[in-house]
Amino acid sequence: MAEVFAKAEFAGRWFGTMCLSEPQAGSSLSDVATRATPDGEGFEADPLGPRYRLRGNKMWISGGEHEITENIVHLVLAKIPGPDGKPIPGTKGISLFIVPKRLVDERGELTGERNDVALAGLNHKLGYRGTTNTLLNFGEGRYPVRGQSGGGLNGAGAGAVGYLVGRPGDGLRCMFHMMNEARIGVGLGAVMLGYAGYEASLDYAKQRPQGRSIRPEGKDASQPQVPIIRHADVRRMLLAQKSYVEGGLALELYCARLVDELNTGDAAAARDAGLLLEVLTPIAKSWPSEWCLEANSLAIQIHGGYGYTRDFMVEQYWRDNRLNMIHEGTHGITHGIQALDLLGRKVVMDGGAGLKLLATRIGATVERAGHVGGLAEPANLLAGALQRLGAATKSAWATGVPEEALANATPYLQAFGHVVLAWIWLDVALAAERAAGTLRAGKLGAMRYFFAYELPKVDAWLAVVASRNDVCRTLAEDAF
Repeated sequence: MAEVFAKAEFAGRWFGTMCLSEPQAGSSLSDVATRATPDGEGFEADPLGPRYRLRGNKMWISGGEHEITENIVHLVLAKIPGPDGKPIPGTKGISLFIVPKRLVDERGELTGERNDVALAGLNHKLGYRGTTNTLLNFGEGRYPVRGQSGGGLNGAGAGAVGYLVGRPGDGLRCMFHMMNEARIGVGLGAVMLGYAGYEASLDYAKQRPQGRSIRPEGKDASQPQVPIIRHADVRRMLLAQKSYVEGGLALELYCARLVDELNTGDAAAARDAGLLLEVLTPIAKSWPSEWCLEANSLAIQIHGGYGYTRDFMVEQYWRDNRLNMIHEGTHGITHGIQALDLLGRKVVMDGGAGLKLLATRIGATVERAGHVGGLAEPANLLAGALQRLGAATKSAWATGVPEEALANATPYLQAFGHVVLAWIWLDVALAAERAAGTLRAGKLGAMRYFFAYELPKVDAWLAVVASRNDVCRTLAEDAF
C-alpha cells in the first residue's frame, strides 16, 4: 500500500495527511485511544498489506477533507490490542496505518468504495486560512464499508479499513522517519514568512517619510522629512530581522545538506551527519519558529498603525507564522517539547556524542575566523559562549534528577539555538569576506548585530539552567 500511495501522490492524484493528535491526548501520544483490530480471517494476506479496522478520533488534520484531489490518504497512529484484548501501554504500543478516504485495488485504482472516514468539524484558525484544518472520525459508521453495518463506534460497525505500515508497535519510528525532515521544512517555512515580512518592512522603511535628521543644532522643521530607514531604531529593527531570517535560512540549508550527506555520503560522513541532525533538528524547527516570528512582529512595528491593519500583508505573515511554534513537535505539537527532547535526550545520548561533534565543528570555525581580521573578536565570543553552554549542560544534570534538569529546558533550547546561530553567522561571515560591495557589507553587518545584540542573551538563559532554578517547578498551583 505504501508503494501505491507514493506513486499516486508523486503524480499529484492523491493528497496525504498525518493523523497523530487526538482531542484527549494532545502532545501525549502514549495516550492515543484510536484502536486497530485485524479485519477478519486472512487479514495478513491482503495484497496491499495487513488489513485492519480502525476506530477513533483525530484532530488538527490539515486538508483532512476536500474535493481537490481524487483521493486522500491518511497516515494514522493507532494501537493494536494485545492477546488480552487490551492495548499495550505507552508509545511502544503505537502502530502506523494507511487509511484511504476512497479504497483502491493493488494497482492503485479506485474501487468506487468510500471508506468510513468522516469529517467531524473544522478548526477556525488564527492564520493559515488557505487550508482547512479538520477533525476526523474513523469507523463511526457514517460510511459503512465492506460489510460494515453502521451503528457508530459502539455499534456493529467494523471500522475504517486501514493497512499496517511496518511492524506492529513500530508506528512512531515510521512516523518520525518522515517527521524529522518535516521539521526542517517547518523551520524553512518560518524563515520564508519572516523573510517576506523583512522584505516588506525594508521596502516600506525606504519609502515612508517621517521625521527629520537630528543635527548638532537640533531638528530643522523647514527641511523635508527623511525616510524612516534613516533613523537608528528602525535600522535596529531591520538588522534584527535580517539577522534572524538570513541566519535562519543558512541554518536550514546546512541541515538540508546534512540530510543529503546522510543519504549519499560515505559511511563516516553519513554517521557524522546523522549525529549532527539529531542535535540540530530541534533547533532547525524551533529557532526560526520563535525568532522569525519575532521578525514578523518587528515588521508590523516598522509599519506602525498600518502594520496592524489589513492594508499591508505583514499582519498575515505574523498570523501564519504563529503556528510554527506549535505544530510538528517531537512527540506532539508543542514548542516546549522540542526543548525537552534536546536537553533530555539529544545532548546526552551516546555519551554526548552529538554535542561533542557539534562542538568540534564550531571549534573549527572559531579557529578559522581567529586568523581573519575583524572576525577574531566574534570568534572569541562564540568560543566563550560554547564553553558556558557545555558547563550549563553538565550543571543541569549534576543531580541526575530529570525533573530538576528539565525544568528550564526552554531557556536551554533558546541558549543552544543562539549559540548555533552565532556559529552559522560566523561561518557566513567567513564566506562573505571573499565577496564585495553591498553583499559583503550586509552579511558582516548582520553578523556584527547578532554578536552585539543577541549572543549576550545566552548568559541569562544559561544562568537558570545551570542553577536548576526551581521557581517554575515548585510554585504551588493556588499561587498562580
